[in-house]
Formats: sequence, C-alpha cells, structure tokens
Amino acid sequence: MATTAVGQPLSRVDARRKVTGTATYSAEHRIEGLLYGVIVNGTVARGTVSRISVDAALAHPGVLRVLTDFGKLQLAHPVDRLAFYGQPIAVVVAETLEAATHGASLVEATYERQDAVTDFDDPDIPSQTPEDEPDYSRGDPVGALASAQVKVDLELTSARENHNPIELPSTIARWQDGRLTLWDKTQWSQGAARTVAGALGIAVTDVRVHNEFLGGGFGSGIQTYDHVVLAAFAAREVNRPVKVVLTRRQFYYGTGFRPASRHRMALGSTAAGRVSALVYEVRIENARYRTYTDGLTDLPKFLYGVPNTSTAYRITPIDVHSPASMRGPGVVLGNFALETAMDQLAHELSVAPVELRLRNEPTQDEVSQLPFSTRKLRECYEAGARRFGWSRRRAEPGSRTDGDLLIGMGMATASYHNNRRDSSARARIHADGTAEVFAASADMGPGTTTSVMQVAADALGLPASAVTFRLGDSSYPTAPLHAAACTMASVGSAAHTTCNALKAEFIRRAVADPNSPLHGANPADVQVRDGQLETSGARDTYRDILRRAGLPSLDITGNWGPGDADSRISTYGYGAVFAEVSVDPLLGLVRVRRIFAAYDVGRVISPKLAHSQAIGGMVGGIGMALLEGTVTDHRDGRIVNASLADYLVPVNADVLDLDAAFINTEDPQADPIGVKGLGEITIVGVAPAIGNAVFNATGKRLTDLPIRPEALL
Repeated sequence: MATTAVGQPLSRVDARRKVTGTATYSAEHRIEGLLYGVIVNGTVARGTVSRISVDAALAHPGVLRVLTDFGKLQLAHPVDRLAFYGQPIAVVVAETLEAATHGASLVEATYERQDAVTDFDDPDIPSQTPEDEPDYSRGDPVGALASAQVKVDLELTSARENHNPIELPSTIARWQDGRLTLWDKTQWSQGAARTVAGALGIAVTDVRVHNEFLGGGFGSGIQTYDHVVLAAFAAREVNRPVKVVLTRRQFYYGTGFRPASRHRMALGSTAAGRVSALVYEVRIENARYRTYTDGLTDLPKFLYGVPNTSTAYRITPIDVHSPASMRGPGVVLGNFALETAMDQLAHELSVAPVELRLRNEPTQDEVSQLPFSTRKLRECYEAGARRFGWSRRRAEPGSRTDGDLLIGMGMATASYHNNRRDSSARARIHADGTAEVFAASADMGPGTTTSVMQVAADALGLPASAVTFRLGDSSYPTAPLHAAACTMASVGSAAHTTCNALKAEFIRRAVADPNSPLHGANPADVQVRDGQLETSGARDTYRDILRRAGLPSLDITGNWGPGDADSRISTYGYGAVFAEVSVDPLLGLVRVRRIFAAYDVGRVISPKLAHSQAIGGMVGGIGMALLEGTVTDHRDGRIVNASLADYLVPVNADVLDLDAAFINTEDPQADPIGVKGLGEITIVGVAPAIGNAVFNATGKRLTDLPIRPEALL
C-alpha cells in the first residue's frame, strides 16, 4: 500500500499549543500546596564546608526549611566535599520564590579551601587514557607520515561551550503514599527515574517522570543533575511538593557542557592527492570525580580511506563539573580537526576540496571491515555543489571581494553514526476509529510527536488526523534517551512494528469472524486504508470489528531492536556542507552569508521537520564557529560569562540564508522504516565549512574555535 502520511511536509501537531502558550512545560504545572526551592551554590572549586549559617535565612518571612545535610544522597559527585565551583551546599524551601531566593542569599558559608586547578592546560596536571577510548592504529602511520610527499600538521583548539536552551532546568517533585512524581525537563524520563531512585535509595517503580514538553535541550537534559534529586529530597523532607528552577547563572554550574579540547591533526599524502597517513591526537578537559568521553576519534579513523591511521584520546582531570554530551558530541570537534586539515591539504596540493575527498573515498568501513549499508556521499557532494554554486568559488585565497569585504567559500564533509537502540511501543485503536501510540520518549524540538505519528498512521492504514502519539511519561513502554540521533530509528521502528502487529490482529479477527464481510479471506490479501479493511470488493472497518466484539478498544505492546545488525553492516549518515562568508579586513568581522547542505540520512519521514532540523544544526554550527565560548576565572573556577548577555549565541541577524536538501535514499538494512539519525549530523560539518571559507577569503588558516575578530587583524 502506498504511504499517505510518511513523506508529507506536515506541520507539527503540537505547534498551536506551543505558540499560543497552552503547552505546559515542567515548571508550569499547577500543583496544590506547591513550595519553592532555591539552591545555594558553593564558591570554591575544591575543599569542604567548615561552617554554614542558616539562621538569617530561617528568620526571613516565608522560609520554611534550609536543608544542608545531603549525606544520605547518592550523587554523581562527592557529597562530603566540594569538587567544583557551584556545587550545591544547601536548599532553601519557602512559600514563595521571592522568599526562597532572598533566603538563599542569607545563607553564609566558610570553607576549608584546597589547592584547585580549573585550567586543563596547566602543565602540572597529567593526562590520562580513558578505558573506553584506547589508542587505535592500522598500518604504519608514523612511517607513512614521515615518507609522505606532502604533509599537513595542524594544532587546533576549541573553547568550552554551554548548551543554553531557552527553557531552564526545572523540576517539580511531589510525594504521595511513598511514591514520587516528577515533572522534569529531561531528555530521558526513564533514565531520570532510575537516577533519582538510586540517589534516594528507593525502588525505581516508585518514581514516575513526566516530560511532555521541553523547551530545547541540545544534550543538557540527558543526565539527571543535582537540582532534580534535591527537589525530590526537599519535597520528602518538608512533606509538600517543591519546585526547583535553576537561574541562567546556575545553569552553567548545575549541568554539563561541551568540554574544551586540544588537537593535533597530521595528514600525509602523495602528490596525486591520495592520503596515505593520518595521525590524530586529542585531549579534552574532564572532572576529577567522573570520566567523560565521547566520539572525538570516530570520524578521523573512519571517514576516508587512509591505510595508515592512528588516533590517541586523552583526558585531563581538573576541579570542574563533569562535561556532558552537546549536539554532535565529540564528532563535531573531531570532524573540525579532520576537515580543516583536509582543506589545508587540498590547498597545498592545488586540488579542489571536493575532488580531494572523492579521491579518498573508502570502499568499506576500514575500522570494522564491514560493508556500508548505504553511503551516498558522492551524491551529497554533487547535489550540494550544484545547488550552492560551488563552481563560482575561486581557488586563490583573497581573490574575491565585494566592496571592502573579502568573500570566501568553504566546504566540509559531515557524518554521524546511525544509532539504533531497543525500544517498545503500545498501539491502541478505539471504537471511534481513532488510534493512540505510546512510548516513553521525549520531544525537545525535532518534532518526534509528529514524525512517529506519521509512521504509525501509515502502518495502521489511518489518516494522520486520526492518530495521536503519546510521549513524555516514564510509565509508558521503554524508550531510549532522546539524544544521539537515535529516536526516530528506535522509537519510530518500534511504533511501526507494533502498529503493523495491531493491524494484523484486526485482520485476523475479521477473517475469522463469520459476521465479517471478510470472513474466510486470505489475510495476506487484505489491505487497509483510512481505517477500512478491503479485499476483492469486500470491506470491514476497525470500528465495526470492535463493535461486533463488544470492545471499547484493542491494543498491543511490541518491541524492536537492531539486534546484530551492527556486526554485519556499517551504517552512518552523511552530508556535504557548503558555506559562503564575508570578512571585513579592517574589523576582523566574519559574517556567514549563506550555507547549503545536502544529506544522506535515509528515508525522510517528515521533510518539513527534517529541513527545520538542518537549519537548527546550522545555527548551532555558526555559534560554535564564530561566537560561543565559556570563560573561566581560574582563580576559583567561576564562570565569568554565565549569562546570555555575555555568552554569545547566534541571533536572527547572524542567520541570513540557510538551506538543505536530502538525497532520496533509504537504509532498510538498518531498521524497518529505513531512516538514519538526523539530529546530530546537521551540526557536524558547519564549523569547518565556515573556517575553510574564512581561509578562502583571507588566506589565514584559523584553527581555534571560536574564530575571533582579533585573529583576523
């Protein structure tokens, strides 16, 4: 049967609720008897609290409790000492937010300070090799690099970044009969339930988490941080519901961040442009109390067919809060190093940047030695170059101008692993012919509520308007974290599988029912469209089948998982990103004039939402390339620019002409709906494409992110 919902550019089903303010976010739920909690943060990066005075806070009108003893909580960091600046040392609970906020300002603490290091470039701090990121090597990279005819050897850096969604971390906690309900801004409701249960020492079955609406996340809501646990702890202590919302400044201390990084990327090539050697070394900042790693070395050892390759990943533990995943985690920085070096190599060889990449296309995944499920990267280059007008690029840096401005074009490859994880769904058809699908997923903005509905509608043979996808509740069937670009492939596949099973059950009932017009028909011959089952001119409906059975509804719960697919195929998404910039040589200001990208991300379920995802990733990439950087005062670990007034993010004036297209392809070997993840890949190639465009405009190879005006003066 031809699909009727998948592939259609539908608007978000929750759009009206969001733009009219009727969508209820975590902090907006009206809970009877609600109190307000405000966290008091420590002001040293390492040490202990020797004394804490709460009398003035307790004397303030409206303040009910000041909680300072967290000794029985199991948190990610130590509770008996301070491991980072901003670590919670107290929670003030009051009748109003104003009273709690002022009460928190009255709490006084003195500290036993210890020497702290918050600068991961401190030469006295040794680096470590994390257990889950061992050194990798194939061939003889050192020898091949030494003997290469052409060499590029770059040192690159990136600043720490904070996620900065508009909705701040917020939690409401309520206890009833020993069971905890949380309304929390989380990208993983079931993960949050497990973390809070473990922290409080209760059964996970006694925790229920609601997260229907999220105002952005970018990875900041994957982990469950102190404020969530402390809200639950405070609510239990005062025996009333408690709301905790971090301020923007507290957000910088209370959640993770994209860690700062240092890179060496060396490439060796033949004079004909065949890359023979790649040596990649990278180091990122880490917390002392917890190891964090991500996929920094993934693309350097995978993306091109380089026979002699080595990667080395190091972490430097210092006295800071632990880093966390941020959109395109790890991969976006490893790819910045790789694609910057590839552009420099193309310049050294006098080979067109796209041509150099085509000359080094692999025939299989050289890390796993597995065949690609699909790899339409060549088509991405061709479509992107054509739509962008790449042929107008001048190879000589600084040769194109527009008045006093220098104009440059750059490009970069993008890729991201196609993550799929075990997931479940429950599908239900009601007596009125409408359907609901349930899964404990989340939707922080990509439109999951809409796209899974489209998949379910086609699987059930119903119009999209008759199907609702329910998410945002940890009591629903199991779903993975809403991150790592795995939601559509995982939850969508579970919905597809379950809805097909429910449709098959209706068909089975119809052909077995003597009162059905389909009685005795071959189930394989029955088609379903608009809720109507049909074969050879005979028709039945979901409504009539339920009516005859005397049932108000019928539902099925099903599961899907990738199984052993990753042991048989290498499945990635791919993209080619093209950027044009202007550079004012007198002021050093870079402006992105336009970006166009072409992607191979398998089957596109919802073109309108996919395009929106691509634009959002590009905006994030502009921020990474030109604006974003968290600044630390290394005397005490304080974040200097912990506000949207001082931490720069792209605004409308920075986003002029962004566009994307998708290669018409599917990946049926990866999952039953043929999709690849889209959310992460859209940021991956943007920063190097912009940096390469700046080089084309100015002849200056800038290797530090963000690119600052002073570097161009």
